[in-house]
Amino acid sequence: MESNKIEVIPTMDIIDGRCVRLSMGDYSKKREYSNNPFDQAKKFEDIGFKKIHFIDLDGAKGLEPFNLKVVEKIANNTKLSIQFGGGVKSEASAERVFSAGVKRIIIGSLAVTNPSAVSNIIDSCGVERVILGLDLLNGRIAVNGWLDIVDNNVKSLLKYYISQGISNVICTDISKDGMLMGPSLNLYAGLSMEFPDINIVASGGIRSVSDLEQLRYCGIREAIVGKALYEGELTKNEIVKWLRRE
Repeated sequence: MESNKIEVIPTMDIIDGRCVRLSMGDYSKKREYSNNPFDQAKKFEDIGFKKIHFIDLDGAKGLEPFNLKVVEKIANNTKLSIQFGGGVKSEASAERVFSAGVKRIIIGSLAVTNPSAVSNIIDSCGVERVILGLDLLNGRIAVNGWLDIVDNNVKSLLKYYISQGISNVICTDISKDGMLMGPSLNLYAGLSMEFPDINIVASGGIRSVSDLEQLRYCGIREAIVGKALYEGELTKNEIVKWLRRE
């Protein structure tokens, strides 16, 4: 299935209030790009982006969101729509994140470890405000900041949350993430074909306009891009041109 246009969403991965990127989810292989996430968010807004993908890496491997002051500053001083992941592991933490100005939350680890808690969040916050985060390494699901690998069946997990009303799923191939080696096209094509009624968001490895075109052909409508933006593999001119496409 081919979509007409793919939306590019820049990622902001935060550790201790700083913008970083990891390689294959390895916290020991982080590279810092900015010590001022708000300035980086403004740059993204000025380019023409409408959304940002904000990942609290401190929260992801902990029990609670850690960098909400950064989120609040961005939410209060830009028009960017923020989707947030990292440490949303209870109904209370979800409420804190929404109170900070986030539009949609990404639930990954909790979706695997405590489906009943996710059901409570969906009931209290609304299913349209919840995105399923599916992080894969060699076909297996990773949780807790990608530090733990579990044996859950990916398709069964997807079918369960579709039955709960979830319609947006961010799927990250950890082996590709931060490596600038291209996305897992076969993975996304297969998921799009098997689950045509949900929005599969591609994440990991995207490095060029050509990658975006191939993902579009696979049926992907949204893609998260990180290192390619920070390191200029995708230039500002290319992105501006892409964002202006009809």
